[in-house]
Amino acid sequence: MTAADMTGDSYLNTGGVYEPYSNYWVGTALTDAPAGRKYHTAVWTGDQMIVWGGTYHSGIGELKDGGRYNPSGNSWTQTTDTNAPSARESHTAVWTGSEMIVWGGSDGFDYLDTGGRYDPNPAGDSWKATDSGLNIPSARDFHTAVWTGSEMIVWGGYDGSQFVKTGGRYDPATDSWMPTGIDENTPSGREYHTAVWDNTDGVMIVWGGVDEYGNYLNDGGRYSPGTYAWLPLSGDGAPIGRAYHTAVWTGTEMVVWGGIDQDSNYMNDGGQYDPFLESWMPIATTDAPAGRTNHTAVWTGSEMIVWGGTDQTYYPVNDGGRYDPFLHSWLPISTKNAPTGRQNHTAVWTGYMMIVWGGDDGYYNYLNDGGQYDPLTDRWTEVSTKFAPSGRSYHTAVWSLGVMIVWGGLAIVISTPAAYMNHTAITGWVPR
Repeated sequence: MTAADMTGDSYLNTGGVYEPYSNYWVGTALTDAPAGRKYHTAVWTGDQMIVWGGTYHSGIGELKDGGRYNPSGNSWTQTTDTNAPSARESHTAVWTGSEMIVWGGSDGFDYLDTGGRYDPNPAGDSWKATDSGLNIPSARDFHTAVWTGSEMIVWGGYDGSQFVKTGGRYDPATDSWMPTGIDENTPSGREYHTAVWDNTDGVMIVWGGVDEYGNYLNDGGRYSPGTYAWLPLSGDGAPIGRAYHTAVWTGTEMVVWGGIDQDSNYMNDGGQYDPFLESWMPIATTDAPAGRTNHTAVWTGSEMIVWGGTDQTYYPVNDGGRYDPFLHSWLPISTKNAPTGRQNHTAVWTGYMMIVWGGDDGYYNYLNDGGQYDPLTDRWTEVSTKFAPSGRSYHTAVWSLGVMIVWGGLAIVISTPAAYMNHTAITGWVPR
């Protein structure tokens, strides 16, 4: 099948709830569901998923609406439009424990420096604008945002003319911004970088990505909101510059792996960064999976599991590996009964197994199957396709309270009206 077989495009507002214990899917309700879209955000509140913003056609179809999905009742409630931020895509959203904060992005023409706070409480269902006074970061998209427990920190991204190295801290308690500041330790402007929150030391760690000159970077920085300053990030022993890599936080270290370098080499190496020792340790390549991008990586509590993605052949693979950062060693993952090779899929960690679902095979086939992987037995179990949502990719997934919820996404349908959609997936409890 080729791109010539495709016959159109649309955006989906369908999805499904997957319960791995019974290996069973339930479709998400369509009544009151938001319109289909891509480049939106979704957060999990503890009992519901909130979808907001995005676009159904960049430049003319940016949205300022959304919905709250309750998995226990399989029902949607529309988010109010009153006082909502302006329509946008490619923004960020964080969950504070009581509110969703959205900020930045693009309306298809201009880059935005505005945002809003949404209270999903049924008695509230209300928006408040984020402060529009002093110290607001400049407009941008493709930035990163982390929640510290009391503040949202946004940093980096593209403002329409350059990659920025500025950012800001938003405190919802005081509805005020404070700049992250620029000093001798501030990383250079970039996008496609990773950012993790080190809750042990209370710092945001930024690493890698691409600058405005097309350089693939192997540096970064640590931002400490407690001292209002950037701390140096040692470059000694750091992996070579890359983008489209993965990064996981182990509780004590940041582990980066894979991605693509300046010369389009697909990397099978990486590094472990210890912020306490301020040092890097290279990841062994002995027994490591082949270099790749568009893969997934999950942290189990003791291992990083990487799987799938696209290798140097430019086509998806169905293998991976388990990396133990304490022993600095790899173990292979069985391919027996593994899902077919794919990219742009999702993977969630349930507490004892990894669930892989969706994605595409590189030949315009969008997949609605997957697998459950148990690292203790090194075995795969097929994810049922009965009642599963239609195949899709570019979705996200979060595991919570026993089920995985998939919604929206990108799919090109062959010989039928095609559908392009960037979807999100999130999890919650559903009665059996």
